[in-house]
Amino acid sequence: MPRPTVSQPTVPQPQKPGASLPQSLSDPLHRLTHAYKSRLRELIVAEGIPLPITQIRVLKGVCRNPSCTAHTIATHMRRDKAQITRVLNELMHAELIIKVDNPGDRRSQLLQPTDAGREIMRRLQAVEARVTAQMTQQLSAEEVSMFIQLSRKMTDSLGHAQPSTQSGES
Repeated sequence: MPRPTVSQPTVPQPQKPGASLPQSLSDPLHRLTHAYKSRLRELIVAEGIPLPITQIRVLKGVCRNPSCTAHTIATHMRRDKAQITRVLNELMHAELIIKVDNPGDRRSQLLQPTDAGREIMRRLQAVEARVTAQMTQQLSAEEVSMFIQLSRKMTDSLGHAQPSTQSGES
């Protein structure tokens, strides 16, 4: 005589954080990044700033860090030092940055913005402020703060922690 089938109780498996998300984050993140970068580039061109994004990022690093060296830029940007050296040479040729002796380490030189470099930086900050204002116009201050906290946590979870900056993307 066949035995009756007895179903085994199922034990719920613990879910990994984020496993219960109803949708992928990939599309919204790509769309936001593309929209932000596109609008930023559009306004940079409209402002007449003739620099490519890599040069802008390096100039920002030089302007923000008074003890900036080629090594600190390469480390912060996670780029090859040879690539950063080429960008630095282009910025020096454009007279946007200069090298000065490093009093703390004679083997390296500090990078400093020129007056022209500081003026470009001032214009870039104004462009970024306009894009940020436009992008966040429908958000409360609390939502913006929460977005910043969440994006930092997500970045840290991926193992790419970036130093905090006051004016956003660096």
